[in-house]
Formats: sequence, C-alpha cells, structure tokens
Amino acid sequence: MRFVLLLLCLLVFSFRPDKPAYRLYDPNLKAATYDKLLRRAADADVVLFGELHNNPICHWLELQLTKDLQARKKGALVLGAEMFEADNQTALTDYVQGRTTGKELATQARLWPNFDTDYKPITDFAREQKIPFIATNVPRRYASLVARQGLTALDTLSTEAKGQMAPLPLTVDLTLPGYKAMLDMMNGSAHSGSKGTASNPHQGSTDQAANFARAQAIKDATMAYFILQNLKPGQTMLHLNGDYHSKNFEGIVWYLRQQRPDLNVVTLSSVELLDTEKPTSENRNLADFVLAIPADMTKTY
Repeated sequence: MRFVLLLLCLLVFSFRPDKPAYRLYDPNLKAATYDKLLRRAADADVVLFGELHNNPICHWLELQLTKDLQARKKGALVLGAEMFEADNQTALTDYVQGRTTGKELATQARLWPNFDTDYKPITDFAREQKIPFIATNVPRRYASLVARQGLTALDTLSTEAKGQMAPLPLTVDLTLPGYKAMLDMMNGSAHSGSKGTASNPHQGSTDQAANFARAQAIKDATMAYFILQNLKPGQTMLHLNGDYHSKNFEGIVWYLRQQRPDLNVVTLSSVELLDTEKPTSENRNLADFVLAIPADMTKTY
C-alpha cells in the first residue's frame, strides 16, 4: 500500500501541466471561455478588442475572432481599427476590395511599422472575404495639433479636414478616471521641467497635460463616431484598438454611450501577468472579458 501511495505522489508531483498562452476571465475574474466570448461578440453591436500593440497573442486571437465571427454572422460583420486613419479610408477600401496591391496600400496609406506581422493577416482576410474595413482613427497630425495647442486649434481647419474627425465642438470630461490618470501622470513627470507663470510655476505643465488628454479624447471620440457612422442594424463591428482606448468601459465606450446608450457593446481588455492563473484585484472590472497573457510572452517588436 505504501508503495502505491508513493507511486501516486511521484506521479502527481512529476506531472507537468500545460502552459496556456492565455486565459480569459469575466469582469469578476471568474474563468471564462473563448466560446462564451464568441457568443457574446456575435450578439453584440460593437466589440472593442483592447490589444497590447506588440503582443502576438492579442493579434492571433483577433484573427481567430474575426474568422469565427465571419462564419457566424454570414456577411453581417464589419471591421474597424485604430491602426488606420480616416483620411486613408479610400486606400484601405481599395485594397480590401481587391482593386490595389499590398505594395500600393503601403504607398497610399500610413501603415504602422508592425503592419506586416500584426495587422496584414486580418486585412488580407477581409480582402478574401470582402468584409468592410473602416479606418476609424483621427489623422495623427490633428491629434498632434490638439496635444500642442488644444482643441480650439481644430476650429481653424478646413471643412474637409473636420470631416475626418468627430463633430466639433467636442465634449471632453477630464474627470473620467482614464483621462484623469493621464493628467496625473503627465503633471507628475512634467512639473520638474515646465515653464509656468510667476504666479503659477506649474501652469505650463498643467495645460500641456490637459491637452495631451484632449488629444486622446479626440481619438476616442473619432473612433466612436466612425464606428456608429458605418454600423447598420443587424451588423457586428469588431474594432481593434489599444487597450487604453476602451478599458474600464471608458474612452471609446463613453463616446458611444453618449450617442447610443442602447448599444450592445462588448469589451475585451488585455493584460500581461506573471501568473495568468492568478489575476489580481487591479484586473477586476477592466472589461467584459479580461485576456490574461504571460508577462514573458515574446513580442512582435
């Protein structure tokens, strides 16, 4: 009997469990499944996939979700992405509809440096399946303008330029936790080197931080705007964006809710953890689904 018990102990302690590349959790950090994510996504109007830009698991799961949603929605799927800016819509549409080549897309659109490894597979799948693909982000030059000079700088733009962003004037609530965290971070790092006024030595850094948060807001608002402009009843839009743009149900979600409070929005937030089996309290309520990925996962860049 002792021999049997010893043998069982050896088997238990010598057993090496699988090393999953990711785990899914619900907002309360209870284990969830990919099948549940797929079912919720298929029933949603908008799915916001908050990715880590250089994480291969995010990009792989985005592709799998795209393929599976296409199979389920049978032509009622629309794609959207932060990685394409609104003034590149024609170039993106021409490629997806097969009118141009990849080489032409690269010269006609401002592609991210990691496009070939991380976003081309989904873009090519959209081309193969003729899935509409929407360039939702504000052109970066206008976000940069806001970061430097504030939202009022957009008032001087042409009508054509204003058509590439959310309608103005834009409401920005800097008390929202996500924007407030940006303000605190920017203020904390900028105070030491800022040039304020004699009465308020930190005024310069405070204004700069606020404009930085407003630049984030014009991106969030513009992505929400173009999502709604290109979403028809019965469709699901799968939207790819950096995690910060939608986690904690803020950013894009907040702007979607301002216009369509009835919208069925499903969010996913990506986190890297030392132990994906043990998410911590700070990962709670980040999104409808929390994608936990090993912290030592290899990066795409």
